[in-house]
Amino acid sequence: MTVEETRRVLGEYLDALLGGGDFAAHFADDVQWTTTETGEVITGADAVRDFIIAFHTELFDASPELGLLICGDGVAALEATFVGKHIREFAGVEATGTQVRVPYSVFYELAEARITALRAYIPLSSLVEQLRAAEASLGR
Repeated sequence: MTVEETRRVLGEYLDALLGGGDFAAHFADDVQWTTTETGEVITGADAVRDFIIAFHTELFDASPELGLLICGDGVAALEATFVGKHIREFAGVEATGTQVRVPYSVFYELAEARITALRAYIPLSSLVEQLRAAEASLGR
């Protein structure tokens, strides 16, 4: 894939993700999500879509703040900040209603105009730390 095609696919994907559209239409059938901090791997377009939706709408009421996007031939890197309100139990912490902010990066691989891999470098330990601090301030 050319740099221009990579940029177009990622742009369309991010627009759909932020706009509530069908972002999974940009996934290959066997797309793979990896959370690098935990080593968790999720495979398949539906499973990856469901994971992203759950994280942004079921566990948190969230939307990413996008930063730098760098595209190459069939690869891309994104810097962003996860911003959201904690609305459901996550990592053993019941919903606190607290707003969280966590910087993260995602590296993408693409082939045939589809995203084939997403590797998320998100410091989940920092996110859980914020939730535990909120939980303590609530006296739980």
